[in-house]
Amino acid sequence: MSKRHNAIFDDVLKDISDGAGAEKAGTRFLKRSNALAESGEREEKLLRWVDPERCAMWHRHNRAYDLLNEGNCRDLIDSIRAQGQQEFPAIVRRLPAGQGAEYEVICGARRHFAVSWLRANNYPQFRYLIEVRDLSDEEAFRLADIENRDRADLSDYERARDYLQALELYYGGKQKAMAARLEVSEAWLSRYLYLARLPEEVVQAWPQITDLKELHARGLRPLLQEAGDRVLAEARSIAAQQIEARAGQGALIPVSKVLHRLQVAANGEKPAPERRTFGEAKDAQVTMQRRGDKIRLEFKSGISEAALRIALDEFLRSEILAK
Repeated sequence: MSKRHNAIFDDVLKDISDGAGAEKAGTRFLKRSNALAESGEREEKLLRWVDPERCAMWHRHNRAYDLLNEGNCRDLIDSIRAQGQQEFPAIVRRLPAGQGAEYEVICGARRHFAVSWLRANNYPQFRYLIEVRDLSDEEAFRLADIENRDRADLSDYERARDYLQALELYYGGKQKAMAARLEVSEAWLSRYLYLARLPEEVVQAWPQITDLKELHARGLRPLLQEAGDRVLAEARSIAAQQIEARAGQGALIPVSKVLHRLQVAANGEKPAPERRTFGEAKDAQVTMQRRGDKIRLEFKSGISEAALRIALDEFLRSEILAK
């Protein structure tokens, strides 16, 4: 993790004591070097093994928990099973009494799913390792963001939606202030906010929201600006097919075809290039390819001068006649 990320962790956790006074809370969290007490129940005051059912996801968690499954958590499930325990604690905070769950998960949704899956599939001995923190919502948002920002398994769209909600909740709609707190450029943040604001028809046209990237939003921006009605109409058509496919009726349309169809809706289908050949002998021909006002001629390097002249003469005559 970068020094900049370390600095953000230290800022978020600067007022939290680690109970031993040995080092700053942020550094202690980053090193993830806490050792469990011999009892196996807790270390210091705040590190605990618990039943994952005692924990609920924070309603603003930046990972869509319902998208987690055995397939996309397989690596973590196998790792925990091989190690015999969860190695790194999830970060949680206490919930008020009477809310059902005792803890709210700020960072650690995949770990929660993996341990829950193991317990439900013949490994009841596994428990969920948590570290309890006292965090404000804004601190929780920044902590979750910095932990997941470099992770490929958190989609751009999930991250973008999280940013858009946080913009109003914590920063009064001020993009500059938010970028400063996250230590990112305004331009970088702006691109993710645009992704989050894509019309719902466009989002639904993707096979899964996890497939929707910030780079796609950049490519769609000029299409929506120049031919928004046509693009949205085609997106609705694609989305209807994707919904049927998710229900088991046909195959999902891949991202490449979705993009192509939206581009065609905006700009029209590009005409296929005109191709013609000149010359008599098959191995001594010149191939002409025309795209718009550009012409490309190709011929084998071993063609004789005489054969090349014949083919080029034919080409020139055809061009003169065409005019």
